[in-house]
Amino acid sequence: QVQLVETGGGLVQAGGSLRLSCAASGRTFSGYSMAWFRQAPGKERMFVTAISWSGGTTSYAASVKDRFTISRDNAKNTVYLQMNSLKPEDTAVYYCAAGSSIADVTSIRGVSYWGQGTQVTVSS
Repeated sequence: QVQLVETGGGLVQAGGSLRLSCAASGRTFSGYSMAWFRQAPGKERMFVTAISWSGGTTSYAASVKDRFTISRDNAKNTVYLQMNSLKPEDTAVYYCAAGSSIADVTSIRGVSYWGQGTQVTVSS
């Protein structure tokens, strides 16, 4: 079992930045690929970005590429999402996720563990 707790959400103006953190506890964190998903009101949960267990491979949704950066610190059991140049359409609840491989964790069905989510609101 892995427990995931997201922090760092909040309200920011368009063009601003936020950094989300996801702290993991339980089973060996470094053995899991990690991802961030987001869900806007009335919409489906969507993949945002993922990172392999080593941090050597990353994947991004087209809508966030070149603005968002995922990273991880296995010594701290934490994965981060640096979000720059935020847009109102980035407003959503952001969820941390863990899975067996980066291929698995890029889809909802492949996720083994979810965090509770953190709200990000971008004002225009």
